[in-house]
Amino acid sequence: MERRNQAVLSCFGTSQITYRRPTTVAWWSAAFPGFGHMLLNMHLKGNILFLFEIVINVNSQLNLATVYTFSGQFEMARNVLNTRWIIIYIPFYIFCIWDSYRSTIDVNKLFLLTEPLPVHMPVYVMKNFELCYLDKRIPYAASIWSLFLPGLGQLYNRRTLTAFSLLVWTLVITFYSRDLESLQLLFEGDFIHSTEKVDMEWLLFIPSLALGAAFDAYVTTIEYNRLFEREQRDFIHEKWQSNDFKPSFLKNGE
Repeated sequence: MERRNQAVLSCFGTSQITYRRPTTVAWWSAAFPGFGHMLLNMHLKGNILFLFEIVINVNSQLNLATVYTFSGQFEMARNVLNTRWIIIYIPFYIFCIWDSYRSTIDVNKLFLLTEPLPVHMPVYVMKNFELCYLDKRIPYAASIWSLFLPGLGQLYNRRTLTAFSLLVWTLVITFYSRDLESLQLLFEGDFIHSTEKVDMEWLLFIPSLALGAAFDAYVTTIEYNRLFEREQRDFIHEKWQSNDFKPSFLKNGE
């Protein structure tokens, strides 16, 4: 049995060690604290940071102040901003970026140790409540479903824990932002009430959540497809390829 496993398949999802760019993960942590850790399959830490981001952001009214700032209403932005919560938010925000960057470097070191090793893992897990198996999927399909509703792309990839987390956060943010009610009024031509109905404090969470979920679903699908190919290649090599086999394009002694 390998000292370090490359991937684990279970009914709650597939976790694997992959190479990530630290700057990319840190950028997603800056866009939405907690997302960078979820990209590293650190779901528990990511959801804790998700929760703290929403609680601190809403109480500090940072998103509302951002809207006033970009619309040129600097005095209103200064008045709505709660400095007591902002002081808490600053070290929290910096920690999320720093810790995701540091964690990515550590995971990349593990990847370098496990990448040369053959993949040894079950290709399907059958339980009374779920059937999970390793196969190939379409990256664009996963990304598009996550754009429609964050979490559906992860559900398509059978990342059950990640999908459940993103779907719950999507429902909470959609409910409090009232974006669907505002969209309905907009389609009916009631522009004034459509603008008044939406809560900008919660609405600004949606772009980061949707784009982050789409990015995560896309890159994860590609990684799962590579894992499927590697496991199949290593299995055929160990079980079927003869030890005396020599590729014809190699010369003697190579």
